[in-house]
Amino acid sequence: MMELWHEKTGSGEPLLLIHGMGSSHTAWQLIVPELAKEFEVIIVDLPGHGNSKLPGGTRMDALSLAKLLVQQMGSWGYESFHVAGNSLGGWICLEMAAAFPSQIRSVTALAPAGLWLVPETKRESLGAVSRYMATTTRPLVPHLMKYRWAKKIGFAMVSPQWETLPLGLCIDAAIAMGSSSGYFPAWDAMLGLRFDKDIRDDIPVTVIFGDSDNTLPAKHSQERSLTPLHSRWVLLSQSGHAPMWDRSAEVIAEIRHTALSL
Repeated sequence: MMELWHEKTGSGEPLLLIHGMGSSHTAWQLIVPELAKEFEVIIVDLPGHGNSKLPGGTRMDALSLAKLLVQQMGSWGYESFHVAGNSLGGWICLEMAAAFPSQIRSVTALAPAGLWLVPETKRESLGAVSRYMATTTRPLVPHLMKYRWAKKIGFAMVSPQWETLPLGLCIDAAIAMGSSSGYFPAWDAMLGLRFDKDIRDDIPVTVIFGDSDNTLPAKHSQERSLTPLHSRWVLLSQSGHAPMWDRSAEVIAEIRHTALSL
């Protein structure tokens, strides 16, 4: 079985954090220290992201990644656990709860992908350009991110709080994007699919979107009817596609509320 890079910190009930496409475990750095006071936090890199390799033939659709992560968690000694994820990671969390109800204790999905009525059938150009820019500028990222104009280009579409995002977070995010061999395989695996499965009503589910999400806007990518009827929906103000960056305290509170509502 493939072995994904992972790291554990803190103590308490286990909480797995799953990043999005073109990201890595470093996406969670603003909220892990606080969550680790109450949970045993497990951060992981998906195949072809961060420190995890992408073996040939790896299936990168959300359900296949959900199955892989449940297998990995079992191999690390976790029979059941809470999950929280961003973007593709949020979709994976929903798939995990639907397919493995006995293992998943709660779901907090931050700007989850997959909640569209009409799936895309081809890559859109902006995302491809962003990946190209991240790849070509990767060696210069630590220097470039010191400049306001570079930070704006890299993060203004992602976060309305881009000017105040920590420098280290921006550097890590840009490097993760530029080095992600799993970016296009994951993107291609999403095409033509959506999340449309049932989740048992005894599994708490919270869906969080920012009011300024330009990546998955409300007009076509936040379809409530695709999530369980018992889901809590939370809209955070002045927040974009990565709510754990823009509204860290609120996201921590929502993860805690969801996990402890059992």
